[in-house]
Amino acid sequence: MATVSHHPPAAISLSPGRVAVRRALRHGSFWVGGTIVLLFILAAIFAPLLTSYDPSAQDLTQRFVPPVWDAEGSAAHLLGTDGLGRDYLARLLYGARISLMIGFLTVLISGTIGTVVGVAAGYWGGRVDLFVNFLITIRLTLPVVLVALVVVALIGSSLTLLVLVIGLLLWDRFAIVMRSATQQLASREYITSARAIGSSTGRILFREILPNVMGPLIVVGSIELAHAILLEAALSFLGLGVQPPQVSWGLMVAEAKSQLLFRPWMIAVPGVALVLLIFAINLVGDALRDVTTPEGKA
Repeated sequence: MATVSHHPPAAISLSPGRVAVRRALRHGSFWVGGTIVLLFILAAIFAPLLTSYDPSAQDLTQRFVPPVWDAEGSAAHLLGTDGLGRDYLARLLYGARISLMIGFLTVLISGTIGTVVGVAAGYWGGRVDLFVNFLITIRLTLPVVLVALVVVALIGSSLTLLVLVIGLLLWDRFAIVMRSATQQLASREYITSARAIGSSTGRILFREILPNVMGPLIVVGSIELAHAILLEAALSFLGLGVQPPQVSWGLMVAEAKSQLLFRPWMIAVPGVALVLLIFAINLVGDALRDVTTPEGKA
């Protein structure tokens, strides 16, 4: 007679990445923020399909057309037009392209620099760590907005320069977080075992350390993405960022500031879009921080 085993089935172990994905899919803030960010990205990518207007095309016969919700609004221009007759919806959509492109490229540059510097300091320690701490201290003494203003004012304003300046100024947070995370990992037993069996430094860094610091790296990246977009908007508002005929939300606010009392919607439209995008990115960042912590629930 066959015996029936009463042992419970073995638990299925999930990789840290799959556990983080499961936590994220159960996190309300991740869904809300991620959906809003995704909508902005899709709107920026498919801007030519969402509007037939050129964001730089001027029509002085259509100056200051109110948005469609106004009694004098027109369905031909859902968000109205500016003082040069340019369609505001088209400028908003193409402005999202600039903001998101600058944000992602900035995070790519600053994240690469900060990760390399932080991992090197955390892994090797000693003089490397002292040198990196010295660089971080110098960077923290420099106000980001002021340095960006000086560099752009002296050299000139262009999209490439703007990305480089912001990217070279926002690496410190990446370095601090990566240094701390690497220091914690470098003392783990599996790192010590990898060294003992003769694993190369490159293998340890790329196969053992980097995959295990991706969680904090993504969280910092989301925070710096919002920071970069805000910084670009501030510089464009001051006239030292994106220059016409390119479109930027900060530039839209700057061009409409004289109409604040007469046509407040001209500032409200790009302002609300900017606030909503930053809010959504922060929601995603908070959710990623929660799901990558050890105490999070799977």
